[in-house]
Amino acid sequence: MLRTAITTSITAATFALLLSACGTPPKDIDLSLQHPSAQGTFVVRMDPPATGLAINQMHAWHVRVATPDGQPVSRATIAFAGGMPQHGHGFPTKPRVTREVEPGVYALEGMKFSMVGWWDMRLAIRAGDAADAAVFNVVVDENGLRR
Repeated sequence: MLRTAITTSITAATFALLLSACGTPPKDIDLSLQHPSAQGTFVVRMDPPATGLAINQMHAWHVRVATPDGQPVSRATIAFAGGMPQHGHGFPTKPRVTREVEPGVYALEGMKFSMVGWWDMRLAIRAGDAADAAVFNVVVDENGLRR
């Protein structure tokens, strides 16, 4: 009985320590899913799956790219990188933009969040002679994206 209580206490303490190691995101973190690219060349919006998302499940997003006046940007190439800034690791998968599904809307497939916490998604966008970058932050908890 005492051994079970000690084991349970150690397990609970270890779990709490692991959760605290994930860290909390900065208090002023921008969780918006739409904003101008770094140099203002594009307006970029990240659309998570309509069905929501869960830890350790594959899912796809849509990346919407428009000009500052709202015109869709077609035939762009978009490179993706990201991960958990506080942990120093990337995604457990290799997410990538696979195709343009409609003018200015691109499929980002292969997404998977392996744990709760703060993740960043970095996009390098090139369309014609224009190139720019955008960074999005998301906080994932047991219920999906924190808003």
